[in-house]
Order: sequence, then C-alpha cells, then structure tokens
Amino acid sequence: MSLLLSVSGLPSVYEIEHIARMFYRDLMPRAEYARPRPGDLLVPATRHKEAVRCDGLIAVRAGRFHLMAALRTETGTAVRLGHRQDGEGDEFLLCRLLYQLLCDETKTRPPWGVLTGVRPVRLVHELWKKGCDDAGVANYFTRRCLAAPEKAQLALTTAKIQQPLIDRLDPYSCSLYIGIPFCPSRCSYCSFVSRTIGREQALVQPYIDKLCIEVAQTVRLIRRLGLKLCTVYIGGGTPTAISADQLRQLMGTVRSEIDLSTLEEYTVEAGRPDCTDEEKLSVLLEYGATRISINPQTFSDEVLAAIGRKHTAQDILDCYAAARRIGHKNINMDLIAGLPKDTVEGFERSLKQAIALGPENITVHTLTLKRASNLVIDHARDEYEDVAAMVAKNHLLGGAGYQPYYLYRQKGTLQNLENTGFTKPGYAGLYNIYIMEELHTIFSTGAGGSTKLKQPDGTAIERIFNYKYPAEYIAGFDTILERKKRIGDFYGCNLDSETIG
Repeated sequence: MSLLLSVSGLPSVYEIEHIARMFYRDLMPRAEYARPRPGDLLVPATRHKEAVRCDGLIAVRAGRFHLMAALRTETGTAVRLGHRQDGEGDEFLLCRLLYQLLCDETKTRPPWGVLTGVRPVRLVHELWKKGCDDAGVANYFTRRCLAAPEKAQLALTTAKIQQPLIDRLDPYSCSLYIGIPFCPSRCSYCSFVSRTIGREQALVQPYIDKLCIEVAQTVRLIRRLGLKLCTVYIGGGTPTAISADQLRQLMGTVRSEIDLSTLEEYTVEAGRPDCTDEEKLSVLLEYGATRISINPQTFSDEVLAAIGRKHTAQDILDCYAAARRIGHKNINMDLIAGLPKDTVEGFERSLKQAIALGPENITVHTLTLKRASNLVIDHARDEYEDVAAMVAKNHLLGGAGYQPYYLYRQKGTLQNLENTGFTKPGYAGLYNIYIMEELHTIFSTGAGGSTKLKQPDGTAIERIFNYKYPAEYIAGFDTILERKKRIGDFYGCNLDSETIG
C-alpha cells in the first residue's frame, strides 16, 4: 500500500516519518506539514499531485485540545486520540499514538517500539547515570518506548559488557580510522563509498600515496594535541583489495608514525577471500595488526552469487584456515540476515558454520536497504518476512559462549531490527564500542572520511568531512588538509603549517 503522510502542529516531522516507514516502505517522501485548524480531525485533501496515486493517508496532528493519529484507506478510517502529559513532548506522544495505531492496523509490532535512534545501548548508559537500576531501564524501554522485553534485555546485556571497558577509557584518548574505498566487486546490498578496483586501477596508487601523507600528518596532529591514540582501524571497501606492496606501504607508514606497542587494538578488514591471499595475511600480521575481519556474510554459494560475490563458501573456509595457520589470533566474521535467496534455515546453517570455526567475534547484521545499494536501484526489494526469524537465531551464539558487546540500528534496516557484535570473553572489538557509543574523538582519513571530534568532557561534538570519492580526494587533497586545521580551534590549540598541511 502506498500512503501519503500529512503532519500538522509540529515543528519537526522526522520521528513521525520514521515511525510510519517502519510499517509502510512506500510512504510518499513529501508530506504536507500544515498548521492545525480548530475543529479539524483529518487534514483535508493534500495539494500534492502524487496523491492521486496513493491508496490512503496517514494523518498526524497536534491540535489545541487533543493529539491525533489516523489512517485513512479505502476500507475506512482508524483514529487514535491522546492528551498531553506532563514531561512528555507532543512529538513523542504522537509517535506512540501512531505506532500503536499502525500495530493494530497491520497486525505487526516492530520490536524496538518507538525507539528510532541508532544507539539504544547509549540510552542504557544514560539511564544508569540518572540512577535507574536494571528494572527501571527495562521498564523505560518496554512501557514508555513500547520495545519488546527481549530487546530491552539485549540492550542491558550489551551495556554491561561495555561498562568496564568504558570505565577504563582515558578521557584524552582517541582512535584513528583509515579508509580504503576499493573492492574486487560491488555487492548488491552495499551503499558504502567504494569503487571496483579493476575499473579504478589508475587511481589506486595515487590514492595510497595521498592517504599515507594524511595518515602521517594526522598522527602528528594527535601528538601535538596531547591525545592518546588507543585504536587504529583500517576499513573500506576492502583494504586487502589493494596489492601486498601497497598494504606494506600503508601499514609501514602507520608503523613508522605510531609506537604500536601502545595501542590497545589494531584492526584491518581482510574482508573477502577473493582478494585476501596468504601473502596479504602475512603482511597484516608482520606490520602489527592485532585483529582482522574475514567476512563471509553467508556460507551459501547460491546467496553469494545472488549478492554479486565472485567466490565460494569454500574460499571463505580456506582463507580463514590460512589466517589461523599464519598466526592471526583475533578474527571477526560478519554475517547478514535477510540477504536475497537466503532462508531461515540457510541463515541458521551459516551461523552454525561460523560458530564451528570459532572466531573471536561474530557480528550479525540485518540487511539495510539504502538508496545507493543495487538492491534498491534495481527495484529488487522483496518483502523479507523471514528476517526477524533469522535474527532470532542469534540465541545460538549465547549457547556457544558469545556475548553481545555492541549493537546499533540504521535507517532502512529491515523490520527496524539491529546489528549486533558478539564476542568471546576478553575479545570485544574496542574500536566498535568507542565509535558506536561516541566515547572519544575518531580521526578519519581517506575518501569519505568523517572525523568526529569530541571534547574530553563530552560537552561538544564537531564533524570534519573529507571528499567522498577517490578522484575527488586526490584532486582536493590540499583542501582536506586545510580543513583539518579547524581541529586546532576545537581543542584550543594553534596548529602551525608543520603540524598539518
């Protein structure tokens, strides 16, 4: 069903629209946001031309005497009315009304309730700081935000794994992200800034040359600011899509600028077996990586083919075995619930296969459909009704000794579900916790990089962006370095030309 959303009486419509899209993906993106009129119940006919192609209308309004959410279709109109409550904003109360109305009408119940933010675990930490005990936190999630009890428990358990790691974090710490925006091929679900390396080969070496300069300058900047660098993360794209010599060049720059013995963690995404051979795995270990990711996404050859992967499940097993043989002792593996051609039984087999291999981390993502992914571009989106049943199989990880250590949610994730990282005791991926809970500054280098600055007292956050694509990054490199001089202003430090640029 395609619907038009009409909102009135609110200064912001983002949360309302997000709630509506949990239930109706084909909601019209443009809505009529009008001032309420006394006595109005439903907003009258919209001015939009697209209305003639709509099957109905979702109307949400904050009126003088009541709050109202309504769904009007050819079969009739359903309405929920509410009243203002002390301490509750109109927008939140209207989100609750709309959520309850659409649950009733669609006979579905998205498990995170009206929680639309990407960081549910941070909410747990905030509630603890306010003096809430675990029962109070669970009550907040389930009664106020209408989340399912199992999701409240997942957030609580995750926060408890994180808490000792957060408590020991130096307030003047920071992390460094290094981006490699190249892949052997583009997966159908991918929306990241990445380029197929075969087509962009001429850009790769110039890109690595510039990236090494930016990394070196950024590390010197970190020292100048008196910050403690505790984690380094090389991601992508697929970092191992570049050659072994280019990996040596990049990781050699990192090793020459950083005393690796002071790092808590050094992660490199080895990603895909179709570009990760034994030589590259050896380079990663030789140059100091303490944690790597080998990401199957699925162990089904049929599903791998459906998402555009050019390798088999056996290739994944061989790559993992080679990594262990070479000496890698901390490995993460990613799986995705909801991939095209997958089934609940197929996902369960993939999960059991990952558990049998015994990596230190297993991260289970729920497929997210974003506008930049080929699944959306090609209009190849199915209903994916089984994805919740797939995610429910995560209980197998608990039985195998894995604990949830970070989770996040994204706009466009199927059925408003979550992505969760699971770890064996003592192997939590620190960078993932630090970035997801926004615990300190993350300096980001490379195309598409977004440096997120945070004051040690947590009072201010500011972003500085790099150019998005490799060609832009190379052409505008001097501008990128110039932008980073703003970092000195943020920290109240005068950066001279020798520090950056």
